[in-house]
Amino acid sequence: MLDLCAGTGDMSVAMRTVASRQNSNAAILALDFSHQMLQHGLTKFNAKKIQPLEADALHLPLADNSVDLVVSSFGFRNLANYDGGLREIFRVLKPQGEVGILDFSEPGGWLGKLYGFYFRNVLPRIGTMISGVRGPYEYLPASVHKFSAPQEMIKRMESVGFSDVGWTPYTFAIAGLYRGKKV
Repeated sequence: MLDLCAGTGDMSVAMRTVASRQNSNAAILALDFSHQMLQHGLTKFNAKKIQPLEADALHLPLADNSVDLVVSSFGFRNLANYDGGLREIFRVLKPQGEVGILDFSEPGGWLGKLYGFYFRNVLPRIGTMISGVRGPYEYLPASVHKFSAPQEMIKRMESVGFSDVGWTPYTFAIAGLYRGKKV
């Protein structure tokens, strides 16, 4: 199993917990481009027998058809090339392998307008006041705005070759899970 854009490894740990409940000792790779993020997760990785791997998601250092499951939680939208990332995921997945990409989105309608105002104007100010750091709280709304809308992301996944592609919205579509399968 591959946790793509793993950061400090919270999703990797969750994957290990599920695998353990199923009496599986599956290999879990926590891949991230950031050396510092992986370093912050080392204690977790070592305790849960998770292999950290520093690499670019657009050039995965894995063999074709070598992974059963690829997940990414709140990191895929940061890739410089979404189609390139999807092609790499497809390449490394085994036939019948699955991908799950959990990420933010921008909801529509009046709730979306209200949330958009809060997300772009209020949240960055609160975050900066509390942390004393400005950049991350401005970057998050910008990266979410840049990310593909759900229907566009579904088309991207299908164009790469994924089947049974779908999107499940969560919390009024502020986030959602994209799923697909390699047949």
